[in-house]
Formats: sequence, C-alpha cells, structure tokens
Amino acid sequence: MGSIFSLDDAIDMLRRRAVVIAMVIVLGSVLSVLFALGQQHMYRSIEVIQFSQPKIADELARSTAEGSSARRLQLIEQRLMARDSVLEIIDKYDLYSQYRGLTQAELVLRLRQSVRVQGTAAAPSGGFDDGAVSILTISADMPTALQAQQVAHEISQRTIELTNESRIEQARETLAFFEARADTLRAEIARVDDEFAAYRNANEVSMPGSIEFRRSEIATINQGLLDIARERIEIERAAQNVSETERKATAERKLADFNEQLATLEAQRVLLADRKAELEASVETAPEVERRVGAYERELEQLQAELDNLAERRTEAEVGYRLETQAQSGRLTVLEPATIPDYPITGSRKKLALMGGVASVGLALLIAFLLDLRRPVIRSAAQMQREIGFRPVVSVPFLDTRPKRKWFGLGPKVKQKDEAVL
Repeated sequence: MGSIFSLDDAIDMLRRRAVVIAMVIVLGSVLSVLFALGQQHMYRSIEVIQFSQPKIADELARSTAEGSSARRLQLIEQRLMARDSVLEIIDKYDLYSQYRGLTQAELVLRLRQSVRVQGTAAAPSGGFDDGAVSILTISADMPTALQAQQVAHEISQRTIELTNESRIEQARETLAFFEARADTLRAEIARVDDEFAAYRNANEVSMPGSIEFRRSEIATINQGLLDIARERIEIERAAQNVSETERKATAERKLADFNEQLATLEAQRVLLADRKAELEASVETAPEVERRVGAYERELEQLQAELDNLAERRTEAEVGYRLETQAQSGRLTVLEPATIPDYPITGSRKKLALMGGVASVGLALLIAFLLDLRRPVIRSAAQMQREIGFRPVVSVPFLDTRPKRKWFGLGPKVKQKDEAVL
C-alpha cells in the first residue's frame, strides 16, 4: 500500500490530502444531486386480458376464424405499433408534451419502447402445442401515473377491438369466398348445360337409346325394301303374263294398273332408301357423339358434386360468421384492468444522490491514495525503520519559511507538516 502501513499513516495521508479529498467530495456530491434531480420518474401500469372460451362448443358449431392466436396477436401488435396508430395515441393523451424538440419519429420510437405486449401460452392440449395464448399482459411505462394507466388501457381496448374486427373480417371473407365460388359454379353448370342441350339438339340420333332404335329402324327399312322388291317382281311377272295371255284392250288396262303400282312402290323405295342413308350416316358418327356426350355428363357431375360440397361448407361459414357477429365465439375479456400506480418504478432520487455522495467519497480517497503513491517518500522515523531497518537518531520537523498566501481568498494556505528525517 505504498507509504500506508498503519492507521497513523492513513490519518497522516488524509491530513496531507484533505483539500483534494474535500474538493472531490463536494464536486461529486453536487454532480450526484444534479444528476438525481435530472432523472425522470417512470410509472408502470399493467392490464391483463384473458382469452375466454366460446359459448357454443366447437363440436356443435365451429367458427371459421380459426388459426394460431399467437400469430394473430403478433399481426395485431404490428398494427397497434404502426406509425399512424402510435401518433394517434400520443395526440389523444398529449404524451411527451415536455419534449417539444422531439420529432415524430423519435416520439414513435419512445412510445414503442415504453409499451410491452406479452402473451402467456396456454397449456398444450393432448401434448400438442397449437400456439394458443391464454393470457395477454399489456404494460405501459409513462412519466406520470395517469398517463401510464391511460396508455395501458388504450392499448388493451385497441387490442380487443382489432382482435374482434379481424375475426369478423376473416369470417366475412370466408363466407364471401364460398358465396362467390358457388355463384361461379352455378354459372359454369348453366353454361355446360346449355352447350350440352345445343349439342343434343344438333345430334338427336345420338341420345341415349337412339342408336339401338335407329339400328332397329334400319333393319325395318331393309325389310320394307325387300318387301317392295318382292312386290315389284310379282307385279312385273303379272304384267308379263297379262301381255302374253290377255287381249290387247284388257292387257293395256291391266298394264296401266301395274305401272301405277310400280310407280308407287318406287316412290316408297326411294323414301325408304333416303331414310336408310340418313340413319346409317348418323350411326357412323355415334362413337364421337357418345364420347362428347360422356364428357359433358362427367363435367356436369363433377361441377354438381363440387357445388354440393361447397354448399355444405358455405353453411358452416355462415354459421361461423353469425357466431362472430353475435359474440358467441372465443373473445378477449379484461381480467385485470389497468390502475393508476401509486409509486414509480424508477429508483428514489434521494437514494441516487446518496449513492453518488458515497461514490464521491470513495473516489476522493482513491485519488488521495494515488497522489500519495505517486510520491513514495519516507515521512516518519517509523517508516525509515520499516523500510531500511535503521532507526534515526533524531527527527527534525520541517519548517516552511516562505510567506503565507491566501487560498482562494479564504484564508492563509496551510502547509503540510512534513518532517525531515535524519
């Protein structure tokens, strides 16, 4: 410890450096008081929100506004801490009015740092963590107790409102999506049905069962053509017999009748042949028509099945929307409202000033010790005996013969009483 080896040495060092010690203590104490007076007290108010269970069990009526509550709260917190929302809160409660020189960006940053939103995860269901949150704690640190309570309550109310609005909006968008999709499917079914009807009208022979009917009709026509050919042969033979056996006048009269019958049979044959050709042409196009008809039927079945499934989901979405609008689903409720704090969360100014004074005393002693250590001289007979092992014969006190001067006008300067050791 340099020249300090006993209590007398320490007292002697304090006597020699009394001025420096006093100046450091006074200066440090003044700075500590000024620093303590410049500290702003901060008050903290806390509001607790609870996630209430839905009034109707999910097994009976499930809400369509599902999803991780932690993720939804994160999105809501981002909306709450948006620049416009923060500035609106600052203007509403006249926050930080004492800081007139701060810009809007600095005010927004200060409020964001003063507000904390913390969620407590719910107990996992069946060992699976679904990201559900059971408790939401909102705290606000403000220069005044009233502002702390107002800001915490305002953030809480905005969180509840935004949560309800987001759930209702999600349910509304889900219902609107299913309704729009159902309208699209109905329009698509109508379009395909119209195309199918037009195709059926253009290809009437290709309707279900018409192919077999046409084929049977062709067989009937073929039989009719055979009958006509048979009758034609019989008439022609009868006419030949009449020409050979009958008199001329009788033969001419009967031949005229036979020619008329042949003309009738020919007209029937032409009509049946044209119909047969038409039917054969329609039967030849049957595979392509059947393929198109099958495609139309399958498309209509798929669209109708999707529409039926969509109708069921739309009904569920409508039930979910009603649950949200009638506040029957899970909601946020205030469990512990924010109160006006009684005491600040920051330390006492008196304690801070006292700690500064104690630190000033310690610093003063350290400076005095370092100054004394900087000049390690032997100042007493005991020190000489301790350092070199010889005890001096005589010790002559040091006498300062210089004229005395005033120290900052407060009196004569006191000279340290160093001793000359022989």
